[in-house]
Amino acid sequence: MYKNILLGIDLNDEASCRKPLLSAVELARTFGARLHVLTVVREIEALLQAKTAPVGYDLIAADLENRIAALIRRADASDLKPNVLVTHGASIYAEILGVAEEAGADLVVVGSHRPAMKDYLLGTNAARVVRHARCSVLVARD
Repeated sequence: MYKNILLGIDLNDEASCRKPLLSAVELARTFGARLHVLTVVREIEALLQAKTAPVGYDLIAADLENRIAALIRRADASDLKPNVLVTHGASIYAEILGVAEEAGADLVVVGSHRPAMKDYLLGTNAARVVRHARCSVLVARD
């Protein structure tokens, strides 16, 4: 049913990564799908790091890739050989949607946190992904 699964995770809140990661791994195994794991650095963070050091963003991306690889090992999912992606942009949900299109994802898995007041006013990234994705979306909550 699924051939390409994109998992979008927020490494700033690793506790919220567990359920989406386990769900995506289980689905990838069940359907023999290719797993893509993505995290997004907000554009402002990337710019600030790049100004402090010319190779700042490269170091951030390498660190994030290592953190994703560690999460994958802890989930005992290294056998899936997931495609690890780190992107940056002003809009997290737009980056997730863009990578989903590029990867040909037929399922996007994202986590969601308990909404705060600003989320009621602005909306969450998960809600935006659900509204605008051209494929199925699973919101995995703890």
